[in-house]
Amino acid sequence: MSRPLYRGASGIGGKPAAAEEAHYDPKEPSENGIGGCGRASRRRRLAAAAVKIGLLVLAAAALAGCVGWAGTLYAGRGAAARAAAAAAHRGYRRLQEQLVTDLLDIGELAGGGVRAKEAEVCPPEYENYVPCYYNVTDAVDVSDLGGGVVISYERQCTRDGRVTCLVAPPRSYRIPVRWPSGKGFIWKDNVRISGQEFSSGSLFKRMMVEEDQISFPSDAHMADGVEDYAHQIAEMIGLRNEFNFNEAGVRTVLDIECGFGTFGAHLFERDLLTMCIANYEASGSQVQITLERGIPAMIGSFASKQLPYPYLSFDMVHCAKCNIEWDKNDGIFLVEVDRLLRPDGYFVWTSNLNTHRALRDKENQKKWTKIRDFAESLCWEMLSQQDETIVWKKTNKRDCYSSRKSGPELCGKSHDPESPYYQPLNPCIAGTRSQRWIPIEHRTTWPSQARQNSTELDIHGVHSEVFAEDTANWDSMVRNYWSLLSPLIFSDHPKRPGDEDPQPPFNMLRNVLDMNAHFGGFNAALLKAGKSVWVMNVVPTNAPNYLPLIFDRGFIGVQHDWCEAFPTYPRTYDMVHADGLLSLEKNQKHRCPTLDIFLEVDRILRPEGWVIIRDTAPLIEAARSVVTQLRWDARILDLDIASDEKLLVCQKPFIRK
Repeated sequence: MSRPLYRGASGIGGKPAAAEEAHYDPKEPSENGIGGCGRASRRRRLAAAAVKIGLLVLAAAALAGCVGWAGTLYAGRGAAARAAAAAAHRGYRRLQEQLVTDLLDIGELAGGGVRAKEAEVCPPEYENYVPCYYNVTDAVDVSDLGGGVVISYERQCTRDGRVTCLVAPPRSYRIPVRWPSGKGFIWKDNVRISGQEFSSGSLFKRMMVEEDQISFPSDAHMADGVEDYAHQIAEMIGLRNEFNFNEAGVRTVLDIECGFGTFGAHLFERDLLTMCIANYEASGSQVQITLERGIPAMIGSFASKQLPYPYLSFDMVHCAKCNIEWDKNDGIFLVEVDRLLRPDGYFVWTSNLNTHRALRDKENQKKWTKIRDFAESLCWEMLSQQDETIVWKKTNKRDCYSSRKSGPELCGKSHDPESPYYQPLNPCIAGTRSQRWIPIEHRTTWPSQARQNSTELDIHGVHSEVFAEDTANWDSMVRNYWSLLSPLIFSDHPKRPGDEDPQPPFNMLRNVLDMNAHFGGFNAALLKAGKSVWVMNVVPTNAPNYLPLIFDRGFIGVQHDWCEAFPTYPRTYDMVHADGLLSLEKNQKHRCPTLDIFLEVDRILRPEGWVIIRDTAPLIEAARSVVTQLRWDARILDLDIASDEKLLVCQKPFIRK
């Protein structure tokens, strides 16, 4: 059943009304991270608290009077009159709650509080700032990021010294081209690529650079063309062509060091969803350029830590000249690939090392033999080798591991977490005890797998009735959400687009991030509504872990701690959505300030991008005071007359230098 949206009168823009100038302090958070602004003296805080208490007492007395008045009407009238009185009481109670909020705002002003200061814009050096990866040594001045920067390819997150300014776009930044045109070309100045890289000729095979744009011909990824390459892989698996990948159970693909996403872009047309991962790169970034094209990507590396995905999640892992030394560290990188692959999943490896010419070298031959033998010890079957490409298939038989003469041991129960979060690489074989150990050929194929039957849901401890209710709710909410994506809602007299008004185009958004994805219902509803989006489904580390279910539905996602920076570049998402995230953070102790979370959202959001936050009314009202510091246009909407939740719809402005 559709839940209508009701417009409140709490719209804010660049200059909110005085009554709305709530105040916020990231350094003195309350349980939910929302507190006062600045470092006022103790005397002023006590005075403000006294004013608040007095106003609360006044409001409580008024509310008590309302209850007594409604109770008198209820006791002394007939059934119809009692129902009318109850309705009047509910309406009056809502007015009283709004009164309390307004009085608290007045109390802040009376106590000496002032409107929180808007966040400053970062210096130009931070245009491509990526926390946790962009690390500056203590010996280097942060203001001088040019010559002395030490880049760490390992993720190293600390909460000290976080940047608290707004990361602005480059001076010549332009709004990205909409999908599907954006898949073929991007604006050159939207990404960082140095002239030195072009002069070296290392990127010419993958892109064409013109005056103000970069284009990606379909044959840029492989010498024989990406279509021929995909066709070759399909034949090596035993399929007629790449259109049959879904029939063989292939839906999700992990593409290691994907170039600029050309392989993933091609597979997307075949109903495959590819996640590109690559190291942090200061310029010419594979992840940044791939996301700019509208293809899923995130920063990740095969170094010393496990990737933040559950085991048994990808149907295929692809490495085309990805510079991973698979023979090193006792084959532990291949063990990580095995952890991520589903039973009967495929590992596709394309490398110059695989050619007859390369194998004439004894050192190369030694490396290749070591990789082949280790793959065999993992119970992988080599299906085929053509030219530079080899395809292995992971076993679906658990008893294969007990019949081996050598190889990694099976993980013990206490050392086999389903969804590790950047834990050290584990040298044992994972997931063999899981109920999700199901060969890909036996799984429901796409798109039916997105719906999940009761047997599949039981594996994740989810009742089919709960899942069906969640699905219906998101189908309704997405219909409502889409009509709100218009600057009309920020006007002084906003009007909801009606039947006579054109809806926002289906391709208005492409890259969407869901900060608290739960079952992945928001993702499913967007696709069901025919929107041309892909969704990065994020499961917070402090939330129930349904990331395995999200992958089993044929979607992609990642675990993440929102007190840390997300592993992506600035300006990479068109929309950020959060349902219940503020409540989740409120219930946690010793968490980070809410302003830090919103600053991170601002960093990864594109100019003119959208933010939709759904949560309880008090938390939404408090969040409104935070987004004013970020210069976002924002408006609070009521979800339902009977609901205690509200919606905060925001749009990030295009800050020009």
